[in-house]
Amino acid sequence: MYARAIRVAIFLVAASMSVYHLIVPFIGAPEALYFRGTHLLFSLALTFLAYPGLVRRAERPGWLDFVLIAASIVTIVYLWIHYDELQDRFVYVDDITTVQLVLGAIFIVIVLDATQRVIGWALPATALVFLGYAAFNARPEQIVEMMYLTTEGIFGPTLGVSAGYVILFVLFGTFMERTGVGRLFMEFALALTGRSAGGPGKVAVVSSSLFGTISGSAVANVLVDGPITIPLMKRTGFRPPFAAAVEAVASTGGQIMPPVMGAAAFVMAEFLGVSYFQVTVWALIPAVLYYVAVFYAVHFEAKRVGLGGVPDAEVPRLAIVMRERGHMFTPILVMLVGLFTGYSAPLCALAGTLSCVPVALLRKTTRHDVTWQGIISALEDGAKQAIPVALACASAGIVIGSIALTGAGINFTSLVLSLTQNSLALALVLMALAGIVLGMGMPTTPAYIVMVALLVPAIYKLGVIAPAAHMFAFYFAILSAITPPVALAVYAAAGLAKANMWTTGWAAMRAAAPAYIVPFMFAYEPALLMIGDWTTIVAATASATIGVIALAAGFFGYLLAPLALWQRGVLLVAAVLLIVPEVISSIVGGAILLLIGGGQWYARRRVASGTA
Repeated sequence: MYARAIRVAIFLVAASMSVYHLIVPFIGAPEALYFRGTHLLFSLALTFLAYPGLVRRAERPGWLDFVLIAASIVTIVYLWIHYDELQDRFVYVDDITTVQLVLGAIFIVIVLDATQRVIGWALPATALVFLGYAAFNARPEQIVEMMYLTTEGIFGPTLGVSAGYVILFVLFGTFMERTGVGRLFMEFALALTGRSAGGPGKVAVVSSSLFGTISGSAVANVLVDGPITIPLMKRTGFRPPFAAAVEAVASTGGQIMPPVMGAAAFVMAEFLGVSYFQVTVWALIPAVLYYVAVFYAVHFEAKRVGLGGVPDAEVPRLAIVMRERGHMFTPILVMLVGLFTGYSAPLCALAGTLSCVPVALLRKTTRHDVTWQGIISALEDGAKQAIPVALACASAGIVIGSIALTGAGINFTSLVLSLTQNSLALALVLMALAGIVLGMGMPTTPAYIVMVALLVPAIYKLGVIAPAAHMFAFYFAILSAITPPVALAVYAAAGLAKANMWTTGWAAMRAAAPAYIVPFMFAYEPALLMIGDWTTIVAATASATIGVIALAAGFFGYLLAPLALWQRGVLLVAAVLLIVPEVISSIVGGAILLLIGGGQWYARRRVASGTA
């Protein structure tokens, strides 16, 4: 009876949270403190119900969990009751009351505890380090005032992004899943690439890039797509580590693949003061380069090993797939048209979400996917999937508030410039390593936020423009998901494939090699972010596309035929030269590629003539 009551309570809180955020775009968001406070209160209540136990996880919430829920309500409702008073007071000038000091301290503890329950200790530990630093440089009442009584700490802009953007796109994804879009993506990818060499691997690449439009989580993509694609790859001859690597890399790319990117993309739009659509424009070419590289990694590996495609009997016809299920692309198109015509991202996400059910009801082939149970589950799952982002943004607000209060960002910028001796290349390498290390222990969004607060200002001073600096931080925060030793997407995929994690991790890094190089290129030349004149953009994109294909060929030892070791080394050099957005380097790299490719083509022709 008690367990059933808890399940009902979780459903009611989650569904209420989803409905509230679906209504807000219609009526307009309330004042920041009310809106962000409501979002966080729902998240905290849902956390303490769904993740019971302070340290050792329990099956059902106990008395302490209910005390924490009550404390969450009291601390946030206090702010609402005294809203006018808080608006009129002068920060750091008017004295903070004893009640506010106690409630603020309790609230900080509640947020950190909830965060560690959902996403682990890495982010709360980081927040505690910054709080400790702030304690040496400011009075306790100033710290509590910043974190609790203003919209610069816990209730800061990052939490606003979670409340105003992220949860709506998460709901869009859950409604897409519940109305049968997942099956469309898989069948579409299978019909498109299934028959070609290494077809199952290419299916994983295409379907995962499509799943990326409805999920901003690498691990979630692996767990949805992997159970289908990984066994299919293994059955047709791919080694388990490589099959798992392909799925992990392809799923990780979902966070950088427009139109729906990872949550950090929305934070980036907020930080830079631009529309979310503008961020998707910057991300488009690097995302395409990423997936071209993975696609050709699969192709060259399949050709080298001699693997074929999926048997014809198991491959659906593209025309039939589009006739029966193609209309389910409509919600994505609705959202894209809205973004392109200038409507706000929350309104576009809402329109896409609301179109899912009527579009699915249009055809008999998809009508059965729409059920009341599915709709209710979408509301519940959407809220649950939004919890990690909400809590990560709240805890990241503690980090940002501490940096703003103490001026640590300026000090850290000076330190980075001193360590790198004003060398942009060294600063970028340091930032890349920091992104990977931070991303090992925390989600992409807080890792990106910490990098923006501490490292991005340093590369601003070295001449990198703002969009390129932020995209650089974003990419390396994401790549931690496939970079050993802590690579969460690799863990998930290796588990499904029953493969060694380390072998899978190194295979994933080879498949995603261009993703580690391209950010350095757009830091120096932003043409790859569609910034600049169209001639430069087109030339840089064409050269980089050929370069990532050459890079995949060099790493996997096949171009038109198997490559000798020295050819692979030379081809890797040519690939880097092609990716570098400079005319001379591109010409040299292209010449090298033509020599090696032409030599292989001539050798194949001679062999074919001799055989004839």
